[in-house]
Amino acid sequence: MHIVQPGMEIDVLKENNKVAHENYRLMKSHGIKSIDFMGSIGAGKTALIIKLAEKLRAKGVRVCAIAGDVTGADDYTRFEKSGLEAVNCNTGHECHLDANLIRKTLSTMDLDKYDVILIENVGNLVCPADFPLGTDYRVVVVSTTEGDDMVRKHHDIFIHSDVAILNKVDIADAVDVDPDVIARDYNKLTGGIKNIYKCSVKKEQGLDEILAALKL
Repeated sequence: MHIVQPGMEIDVLKENNKVAHENYRLMKSHGIKSIDFMGSIGAGKTALIIKLAEKLRAKGVRVCAIAGDVTGADDYTRFEKSGLEAVNCNTGHECHLDANLIRKTLSTMDLDKYDVILIENVGNLVCPADFPLGTDYRVVVVSTTEGDDMVRKHHDIFIHSDVAILNKVDIADAVDVDPDVIARDYNKLTGGIKNIYKCSVKKEQGLDEILAALKL
């Protein structure tokens, strides 16, 4: 039986937040803007990052991706094949990236080479919410294929995100999901102060609006 001692969880989160602030200051000292993309497996995070990076690189922006996964290098390989410079970051067994893992990864990179770093978190809608990495923006990506109850089931990750994206709206009818239901749930949760951005990465719809929302 694994027993968590009282206060241990708070100490872990406190230390993570401390390192996250250090990561933020480090990247800012090199003039880097950074985004943490969170979301379930299959939401389309990898494809979204590739498409956003393509648009940025076409404008002369120097972009690198950090591929976060428990094991393997599948997403890293996809980034590299697309022409996007990337670094692989495996957690080993943890269901999320944390600030310390990102600090170690940044220490292996020549940060003067990049203007933007796009981080793909481990596919999970629960654990990443509690562990900021030190990025400018935290983004949650969900898709219509996950159903219309994502916001109702996972309040924390939506509350702790700066931008929410609903992907695969082009197949919403095929999976019997109404994107407006998800949007209403999100607006209710956030008090109407933030919008959820609807897109189809496959059809390249809504990408410019996402770049604008992220001030990229």
